Amino acid sequence: MAYQHTNSKGIVYYLRKMDVVLRGGKQQTIYFFTKEENGGKGTPCDLPADRVVNENPRNGFLTLKKK
Repeated sequence: MAYQHTNSKGIVYYLRKMDVVLRGGKQQTIYFFTKEENGGKGTPCDLPADRVVNENPRNGFLTLKKK
């Protein structure tokens, strides 16, 4: 089961991750939130231990920040 978070507007978002290759050839894991639990890009994942969810108060958009 993927991590899910409900923002202040009552919309449920699911955390996903994807491994990408940067221009310099370095591989990096990116984390992002989607409204769909299944389908779409990336794979469902749990909240990493070194991250915390941050919500933009203006629009309710969720991001991950390092602790």
